[in-house]
Amino acid sequence: MQGMNTPTPTPAVTVFGIPNCSTVKKARTWLTDQGIDYLFHDFKKQGVPADLLPGWIAAVGWEKLVNRKGTTWRKLDEATREAVVDVVSASTVMLANPSVVKRPVVIWGDGRVTVGFDESQWSGFLP
Repeated sequence: MQGMNTPTPTPAVTVFGIPNCSTVKKARTWLTDQGIDYLFHDFKKQGVPADLLPGWIAAVGWEKLVNRKGTTWRKLDEATREAVVDVVSASTVMLANPSVVKRPVVIWGDGRVTVGFDESQWSGFLP
Protein backbone atom coordinates (compact mmCIF):
# COMPACT_ATOMS: atom_id res chain seq x y z
CA MET A 1 0.00 0.00 0.00
CA GLN A 2 1.57 3.20 -1.11
CA GLY A 3 1.64 6.22 1.11
CA MET A 4 1.44 4.26 4.35
CA ASN A 5 4.18 4.91 6.85
CA THR A 6 5.86 1.75 7.99
CA PRO A 7 6.68 1.97 11.67
CA THR A 8 10.31 1.56 12.56
CA PRO A 9 10.69 -1.66 14.50
CA THR A 10 11.54 -1.09 18.15
CA PRO A 11 14.63 -2.94 19.33
CA ALA A 12 13.71 -6.01 21.36
CA VAL A 13 16.35 -5.38 24.04
CA THR A 14 16.29 -2.50 26.52
CA VAL A 15 19.34 -1.68 28.64
CA PHE A 16 18.81 0.38 31.79
CA GLY A 17 21.76 2.03 33.47
CA ILE A 18 24.13 4.95 33.66
CA PRO A 19 26.26 5.82 30.61
CA ASN A 20 29.55 6.29 32.48
CA CYS A 21 29.24 3.03 34.49
CA SER A 22 32.06 0.73 33.37
CA THR A 23 29.83 -2.38 33.49
CA VAL A 24 27.15 -0.66 31.43
CA LYS A 25 29.81 0.41 28.91
CA LYS A 26 31.04 -3.20 28.62
CA ALA A 27 27.51 -4.48 28.20
CA ARG A 28 26.62 -1.92 25.53
CA THR A 29 29.84 -2.62 23.64
CA TRP A 30 29.18 -6.36 23.78
CA LEU A 31 25.63 -5.93 22.43
CA THR A 32 26.90 -3.69 19.62
CA ASP A 33 29.66 -6.20 18.79
CA GLN A 34 27.00 -8.94 18.55
CA GLY A 35 24.92 -6.79 16.18
CA ILE A 36 22.09 -6.52 18.73
CA ASP A 37 19.93 -3.41 18.45
CA TYR A 38 18.91 -2.06 21.83
CA LEU A 39 17.30 0.90 23.48
CA PHE A 40 19.19 2.61 26.29
CA HIS A 41 17.36 4.04 29.29
CA ASP A 42 19.56 6.46 31.23
CA PHE A 43 18.79 6.35 34.96
CA LYS A 44 20.46 9.76 35.43
CA LYS A 45 18.18 11.47 32.91
CA GLN A 46 15.06 9.30 33.00
CA GLY A 47 15.11 7.79 36.49
CA VAL A 48 14.11 4.28 37.44
CA PRO A 49 10.83 3.40 35.70
CA ALA A 50 8.39 2.96 38.58
CA ASP A 51 6.05 0.91 36.37
CA LEU A 52 8.79 -1.64 35.55
CA LEU A 53 10.46 -1.91 38.97
CA PRO A 54 7.93 -4.41 40.41
CA GLY A 55 8.54 -6.73 37.43
CA TRP A 56 12.30 -6.51 37.90
CA ILE A 57 11.90 -7.33 41.58
CA ALA A 58 9.63 -10.27 40.73
CA ALA A 59 12.18 -11.54 38.19
CA VAL A 60 15.43 -11.20 40.15
CA GLY A 61 14.56 -10.18 43.71
CA TRP A 62 15.07 -6.82 45.38
CA GLU A 63 18.24 -8.05 47.11
CA LYS A 64 19.97 -8.52 43.75
CA LEU A 65 18.79 -5.14 42.44
CA VAL A 66 20.13 -3.10 45.35
CA ASN A 67 23.82 -2.44 44.78
CA ARG A 68 25.19 -2.39 48.31
CA LYS A 69 28.79 -2.13 47.03
CA GLY A 70 28.48 1.13 45.11
CA THR A 71 29.42 4.62 46.20
CA THR A 72 25.81 5.82 46.12
CA TRP A 73 24.84 3.17 48.67
CA ARG A 74 27.79 4.08 50.88
CA LYS A 75 26.81 7.78 50.72
CA LEU A 76 23.30 7.07 52.02
CA ASP A 77 22.91 7.74 55.72
CA GLU A 78 23.06 4.71 57.97
CA ALA A 79 19.38 4.92 58.91
CA THR A 80 18.34 4.80 55.23
CA ARG A 81 20.63 1.83 54.53
CA GLU A 82 19.39 -0.07 57.59
CA ALA A 83 15.77 0.58 56.62
CA VAL A 84 16.15 -1.37 53.34
CA VAL A 85 14.69 -4.66 54.55
CA ASP A 86 11.92 -5.59 52.09
CA VAL A 87 10.37 -4.90 48.68
CA VAL A 88 8.67 -1.66 49.74
CA SER A 89 11.69 -0.10 51.43
CA ALA A 90 14.06 -1.24 48.66
CA SER A 91 11.74 0.16 45.97
CA THR A 92 11.52 3.51 47.75
CA VAL A 93 15.31 3.83 47.96
CA MET A 94 15.86 2.70 44.34
CA LEU A 95 13.28 5.16 42.98
CA ALA A 96 14.77 8.03 45.02
CA ASN A 97 18.40 7.08 44.24
CA PRO A 98 18.61 5.50 40.76
CA SER A 99 22.36 4.93 41.13
CA VAL A 100 21.62 2.41 43.90
CA VAL A 101 20.24 0.00 41.28
CA LYS A 102 22.78 -2.61 40.22
CA ARG A 103 23.56 -2.15 36.54
CA PRO A 104 22.78 -2.85 33.87
CA VAL A 105 19.24 -4.09 34.13
CA VAL A 106 18.31 -5.63 30.78
CA ILE A 107 14.91 -6.62 29.48
CA TRP A 108 15.40 -9.13 26.69
CA GLY A 109 13.09 -9.66 23.73
CA ASP A 110 11.47 -12.68 25.37
CA GLY A 111 10.73 -10.68 28.53
CA ARG A 112 13.55 -12.10 30.64
CA VAL A 113 15.19 -9.67 33.04
CA THR A 114 18.88 -9.81 33.94
CA VAL A 115 20.99 -7.69 36.25
CA GLY A 116 24.69 -7.10 35.70
CA PHE A 117 26.77 -8.15 32.74
CA ASP A 118 27.53 -11.84 32.24
CA GLU A 119 28.81 -12.56 28.75
CA SER A 120 28.28 -16.33 28.96
CA GLN A 121 24.70 -15.90 30.20
CA TRP A 122 23.96 -13.24 27.60
CA SER A 123 25.34 -15.39 24.77
CA GLY A 124 22.53 -17.84 25.51
CA PHE A 125 19.96 -15.12 24.79
CA LEU A 126 21.16 -14.45 21.26
CA PRO A 127 18.87 -15.44 18.41
